[in-house]
Amino acid sequence: MEVRNNLYEAYRENNRIDPGYYERFGVKRGLRNPDGSGVLAGVTNICNVHGYVMNEGEKYPDQGKLIFRGYDINDLTSGAVNANRFGYEEIAYLLLGGKLPNACELEAFKELLDNNRELPYGFFEDMILKAPSKDIMNKMSRSVLALYSYDDDPDSSEVSHEVDTAVSIIAKLPVIMVLAYQVKQRYYNNQSMYMHPLIKGQSTAETILSTLRPDRQFTDKEAKLLDVMLMLHAEHGGGNNSTFTCRVLTSSGTDPYAAYSAAIGSLKGPRHGGANHKVIEMHKCIMENVKNWDDEGEVADFLRKILRKEAGDGSGLIYGMGHAVYTLSDPRAVILKANAEKMALGSEFEPEYRLLTTIERLTPQLFKEVKGDSKVMCANVDMYSGFVYKMLGIPEDLFTPLFAVSRMAGWCAHRFEESNAGRRIIRPAYKSVSGVKVYEKLEDR
Repeated sequence: MEVRNNLYEAYRENNRIDPGYYERFGVKRGLRNPDGSGVLAGVTNICNVHGYVMNEGEKYPDQGKLIFRGYDINDLTSGAVNANRFGYEEIAYLLLGGKLPNACELEAFKELLDNNRELPYGFFEDMILKAPSKDIMNKMSRSVLALYSYDDDPDSSEVSHEVDTAVSIIAKLPVIMVLAYQVKQRYYNNQSMYMHPLIKGQSTAETILSTLRPDRQFTDKEAKLLDVMLMLHAEHGGGNNSTFTCRVLTSSGTDPYAAYSAAIGSLKGPRHGGANHKVIEMHKCIMENVKNWDDEGEVADFLRKILRKEAGDGSGLIYGMGHAVYTLSDPRAVILKANAEKMALGSEFEPEYRLLTTIERLTPQLFKEVKGDSKVMCANVDMYSGFVYKMLGIPEDLFTPLFAVSRMAGWCAHRFEESNAGRRIIRPAYKSVSGVKVYEKLEDR
C-alpha cells in the first residue's frame, strides 16, 4: 500500500509545469495562438470552418460558414430537405469522393452502404454481447479496432483497401452503436434489449431509428430530422481534436482501424464531442431551479449565479455558448435551431425551446456584465443538438455516439488526404525543463 501511495503522491508532484515556462519558450499550449486561433499545421481540400476574419494581424468577428468540398452546409442540407430526401449518404459520398454524386452514383453508393451494414459472423456475440460496456463510445472504439481481426489483409495500403474499409466502417458503425446500447440496457440498466434485424433499403437515419426503438416505428419527419443532424456533424475541418487525432495516427503509417478507433476515443472527451452532456446537465439544472421559464429576469438571475460559480457545476461556464472558431454564429446551430423550432412549436417541448432561445439571447450580455468580458459569442451546435435528440426520443447515452457515427465520414476523408498528401509523420516538439541529475546507486538511495 505504501508504494501505491508514493506513486499517487508522485503523480501529483511530478506532473506539474511552471506556467512561466510556456511564455518563456513561446509554447503555444493546445496548439493555439495567443488570439485563440489554431496553429496552422496543414492544408486541406476537405472542409473550411470560417468564424472570423484577420485584418492586419487583428481578429474580427464574422458570420460562421461551414464548407464541405467547396459547398456551403446550408445549401447541402436545404438541398436534401427541400427535395424531401435523405442527405447524409450524399454528404458521405461528397467527403469521400470529392464531388457531389449524380443520381445513379448516389443510388449505387446507398446500395454499397446497405450491403456493408451486416457485422461479421460471430462479431456481435464475441465483441459486444460477451463484453458489455458502461460507455457506448468505448465499446464503439473497441469494436472498430476489433474489425482488424476480421480483415484478411488489414495492413494493406492499397487504395481499394482504404476505400472499402472506410465504406464498411461508415455502414457498420450505426449498427455497432445501437447493439452496444441494447446490451448496456440489459446488463447495466436491467432493461430489455431488442435485437432487430436490419431492413434493406433504409437510410442511415432510418436504420438507427428502426433498430433502436422497441416497436421499430418512426415517422418520416423524425427520420428526416435525424438525417439533418447526421449531415451537420459529418465533418468540421482538420483542426478539431478527433480529426487531428486521426491524421496524427495516419501519418505514422498505422492501419485504418487503429486511426478511426483513436478518433472515437478523442471525440468521447468532455472538451470535444462529449460536451453535449455538459449542456444537457446545465439545461436540467436551469429548468429545475427557474420556476417561470418565460420570466427573462428570473432566467437571467440564475444565469448570473452560474457565471459567478454559485450554481451549476462550479465552472462559471454557460455550456452551449461560445466556440473556438465561430464568433457571430455557428451555422450548424442556426440550422438546428430552425429545425428544432419546427418540431417544438405546438408540442410539449415548446416551453423548453423558448427557454433555450432565452439562454442564447441573454448569455453574451450577462457574460460581459458578470465577468467584464465583451467577447463575441454565439450558440454552438450543442445548444440545440441534445434538445433535438430529446424530441426524437433518443437516450442521452447515444448523443455523443451519434456524433461519432456521423463524423466517421469526415475522419475517413481526412485519412485519405493525410495518407496521400501528408507523407510525413506529425511530430511536434516539447521543450524539456527537467534539468540534469547525478545517478545514485541503489544502495545509496
